[in-house]
Amino acid sequence: MRERHINTQILGARRGESGLIWVAAIVIPLVLVAPAIWNGYPLLQYDTGGYLARWYEGYLVPSRSTVFGLYLHFGEDSSFWINLGIQALATFWILQLTLRVLGLSGPRRLLGIGIALALTTSLPWLVSLLLTDIFAGLSVLALYILVLHGARIAGLEKFALFVFIAFSASTHSATMAVLLGLCCLGLVAWLFLRGRIPGSGLLQGWLSIATGAAMLLSANFALSGELAWTPGGYGVIFGRMLQDGIVGRYLRDHCPRDNLKLCPYRNELPATADQFLWGDSMFDTLGRFKGLNDEMRTIALGSLKEYPAQQARAALAATAKQLAMVATGEGTNTWIGHTYGIIERYIPSQIKPMRAAKQQRWHFDFTELNYVHVPVALASMLLLAAILAWRWWRYGFDDLTLLAATATFALLGNAIICGVISGPHDRYGARLVWVATFVVLISSTRRFGSGDAGHSRPG
Repeated sequence: MRERHINTQILGARRGESGLIWVAAIVIPLVLVAPAIWNGYPLLQYDTGGYLARWYEGYLVPSRSTVFGLYLHFGEDSSFWINLGIQALATFWILQLTLRVLGLSGPRRLLGIGIALALTTSLPWLVSLLLTDIFAGLSVLALYILVLHGARIAGLEKFALFVFIAFSASTHSATMAVLLGLCCLGLVAWLFLRGRIPGSGLLQGWLSIATGAAMLLSANFALSGELAWTPGGYGVIFGRMLQDGIVGRYLRDHCPRDNLKLCPYRNELPATADQFLWGDSMFDTLGRFKGLNDEMRTIALGSLKEYPAQQARAALAATAKQLAMVATGEGTNTWIGHTYGIIERYIPSQIKPMRAAKQQRWHFDFTELNYVHVPVALASMLLLAAILAWRWWRYGFDDLTLLAATATFALLGNAIICGVISGPHDRYGARLVWVATFVVLISSTRRFGSGDAGHSRPG
C-alpha cells in the first residue's frame, strides 16, 4: 500500500510538471510579444524600412542585410505577426535549451526566469521589434550550446542551432563579428583547455558562421546580381571618426592641398554621425554613399595611419561609453519617416494597421521603463564580471564559468565593434545586455536553488 501511495504521488507530481510545461510554453512567448500586442502592431524602428525595401528595390544599401529583408518579406501577409511568432518561439527555445544543458530544466525555473527577464530587461521589446537586434543575444547563447554542449542535445536540435546561428550571423555584420570573435577565443581556449572545449563543437561553430556568410552572399546575388558583401563599412566608421573630431582634423591638414569633395564644408560638419549620415547634411548634396564612399575610405584609412594615438584614445572612450549605454527603446520612440515611407510605397495593405498602432500615435515613452532596465542592466554586467572571477577561482572552467565568460566577451566585443566602428548607441547595448541578466539569474538559481553540488575546481 505504501509503495502504491508513493507511486501515486510521483505520478501526480509528473502530471503537475507536465501542466506547468504547457503553461510556460504559452505564457512566456505571449509575455515576450506583449509590447506588440499592446501596441496593436509589431514595433518599427528607423532602420526597419531599409530592410523591408531590399526585396522591392533589388540593390544593396549600406548595413541592410538582404537575408533579414527576405525574412521580413516572408511575414508581410500576416502583418508581420508571423515574424514576431518566430522570434518569440526562438527565444523560448533558446532560453529553455540553455537551462536544460546546464542541468536546470524544469518549468518552474523556466517560467520564473522568463518572466523576470520580461519585467526587468529589454528582451520583450526586442522580440516585438521588426529588427535584427533580437538575434544578437540569442545567437551568442546558441553558439555556446552548439560548441560546448552539442553532445547533450538531439541531432535535430543541433542542426536547428546550426541554421539559427548561420541566419543570425547573416542578419547583421556586427552580430557576425561578435560570433566570429567568440569562435577565435574558443580556438585559443581549445589550445589550452582541450579537455573542456570540444574540437568538433568548435568546428561546427566556425562552419555555422561560414554558412551565414554564404547565405548573405547568395541573397545579395539573388536580389541584386552582385556577388558582394553588404556595403557601408567605411561610411559607418567615417561617421564615428567625424563625431570624434578626427575627420575635421584630417580635412584641416589636407585641404586645399588634396582635392577632396568635403573641403568646402570642413567648417560646417555636423556634430554627430547620425546627423551627417541620416540627417539633412552635405552628405546628401555630395551623393550620399555612392558619391562619397571612395573619399570616406581615403579619409578613414588616412586618419588611422596619421593619428594613431588619437584613434586609440577615441576607440577606448567609445568602448567604455558603449558599455554604459544600455537604455531600451532607442529608435522606436522617435519619428521614423523613412520606414513609414517604405511601407506606404511598397506595402500599402499595411498602411491602415500601421497608422492605427499606438507607436504611430506617439504613445511611447521609455523613461519610466528605463528607471528599471538601465540599473538592472548595469548591475547585471558588474555581477557577471564578479560571477566569472569567483566561479573561475572556485570551480575552474565548469559549464557555468564558460557561459559567464561567453557572455562577458560577447558584451565586450559588442562594445568594441559597435562603439568603435558605428559610435556608441543605447540600441547596441540593449540588444545584448539582457544576456548578462540571464546569466546572473542562472547563477543565482544554481547557487540558491539547486546548489553547486558536484561542481568543483578541476585538478
